[in-house]
Amino acid sequence: MWLERINSPNDLKSLSMEELRNLAEEIRGVIINTVENNGGHLASNLGTVELTLALHYVFDTPKDKIIWDVGHQAYTHKLVTGRAKDFHTLRQYGGISGYIAPWESEYDHFAVGHAGTSLSAALGFAKARDIKGEKYKVVAVIGDGALTSGMAWEALNQIGFLNTDLIVILNDNEHSISPNVGALAVYLAKLRKHPLYRFFKQTTQNFLKNLPLGKTLLSLDLKLERSLKSLLLENPIFEDLGFKYFGPFDGHDIPLLISVFKGIKDNLSCPVLIHITTKKGIGHKDAEAIPSKFHSVGSKKEREKKVPTYTEVFGKTLVELGEKDEKIVAITAAMPDGTGLSYFAERFPERFFDVGIAEQHAVTFAAGLAMNGLKPVVAIYSTFLQRSFDQIIHDVCLQKLPVVFVLDRAGLVSDDGPTHQGIFDLSYLRLIPNIVVSSPKDEAELRDLLYTAISYPGPFAIRYPKGKGYGVKLSSNFNKIEIGKAEILEEGEDVLFLAIGSMVYTALGAYNILKEKGIYAKVVNLRFLKPLDIPLLEEIFSKFKYVFTLEENIVTGGLFGAISEFVSKFHFNVNLHPIALPEKFIEHGNVEILKEIYGLKEYHVVNEVLGVLNKTRVEG
Repeated sequence: MWLERINSPNDLKSLSMEELRNLAEEIRGVIINTVENNGGHLASNLGTVELTLALHYVFDTPKDKIIWDVGHQAYTHKLVTGRAKDFHTLRQYGGISGYIAPWESEYDHFAVGHAGTSLSAALGFAKARDIKGEKYKVVAVIGDGALTSGMAWEALNQIGFLNTDLIVILNDNEHSISPNVGALAVYLAKLRKHPLYRFFKQTTQNFLKNLPLGKTLLSLDLKLERSLKSLLLENPIFEDLGFKYFGPFDGHDIPLLISVFKGIKDNLSCPVLIHITTKKGIGHKDAEAIPSKFHSVGSKKEREKKVPTYTEVFGKTLVELGEKDEKIVAITAAMPDGTGLSYFAERFPERFFDVGIAEQHAVTFAAGLAMNGLKPVVAIYSTFLQRSFDQIIHDVCLQKLPVVFVLDRAGLVSDDGPTHQGIFDLSYLRLIPNIVVSSPKDEAELRDLLYTAISYPGPFAIRYPKGKGYGVKLSSNFNKIEIGKAEILEEGEDVLFLAIGSMVYTALGAYNILKEKGIYAKVVNLRFLKPLDIPLLEEIFSKFKYVFTLEENIVTGGLFGAISEFVSKFHFNVNLHPIALPEKFIEHGNVEILKEIYGLKEYHVVNEVLGVLNKTRVEG
């Protein structure tokens, strides 16, 4: 086992090229086996094995800083930086993170889970180095999918202008999660696929591997490549931005990568962009064939469940509605499969738009569509919609435009950790004027809320959790829900449960347990956080002393905040108790484990009620 000999990147430097190739294959096997058991990002990590080994072979890490974009392609990085023995705990509670985590290793320099951040962060590292008079290299690794992010281009603009010593590795695999789209993808394809350029690369790459490292390699590559690029390409965009551009190179050829990286490291101190091409999912037959399907793989336990997911229900429901209303259009940010919009894209390709990893653009694009009479549905994960906060406020809600925001992965999202927990959306959406904020108790109510949202003449948000629904029967008909109207599910006179979204069934479970103890709760499915059902709340608050709010969101600013404001405004004398997540970033771990830790299970609700009632009896 070659991996057993690697305790740090320094151990790589003593290996021969053949030994590095053997190590790469062994690492692929470890990644595949671990992801099959634990779940995780498979295809993206299989594509970066050789790249990672070459980077750590050439650069003096952790003194030299490797800044990863997104972080979901860094499993090899973890394996060769002292975490191989713990790799079996990947994405498990208390185990190692599936992303870059500075609190986990000195080799992880910048926490990341959202795309497009690496270049800005790397420039910060590089300029801090320069200002402090230190000497080390900074390398940013960004995929072509992440390069569709507007933030990445803002950073490219600044890096070239400052002429900073910074190396950018463009890992071009033609995918983000799904196949890349847009003019940039077409532009990079020109670099990869021009016949004359491909001939040049095949000829010179073999030659370059056998050259003495250093200035000879660089002078030859610069002169030949620039002459050819100026001949073939009307606009060599990276060079126009101030970068020295090299590539594209085969990202699975370790000797070639080492030669290129070493030559550039030793001889250049300016902005450099190295374009490499890799195959997402390489080494796994199915992942190579359908990389989008194997981008992120669930654990064995998750894959065994048969109940439809909320994502599937949303995607198929939108197709049904799209059949009836040709004004409905769908938008996603590089996630047609993850959001369920692939169903709509297949049925109505002319009404489907994948804008790439560009959430800000997605929202304002939707605003433009809505302003001109269409009904845009923007499907983005809860954690990623945070990136378009200003656009939601300024471009949609200010103008009261009928844009439907569908937030998948709301609440706890299992093993991806703090960068992906969708636990802030109730808070950050509720504070915006003109928007309706809703969350269904189950997949049947999701269908009706989506139907309701499509016909609403203003901004409308629907948030729901990742994973399977409750298996409730889905009607072929739709029912329009009155905006802001709550639903009484159980009657009781001892305590009041106000629940929303995924916590409604938790409230019902707690109701049944308390009922056996002779305590009766009134259970209300609010459905709408904004607007609240004020008439109903005014009626029932006068009858209860003990009120419990239940939400899968941080305690600050969400349901508990809304009800606290209501109580204060209308001067109700009640004891208000939140069942919610604390105001903190939640670590990675199975959702059920996290609910145990943070008090969101049925028995936690029961214990909270019993504790409050017992305390009152003692004090009374």
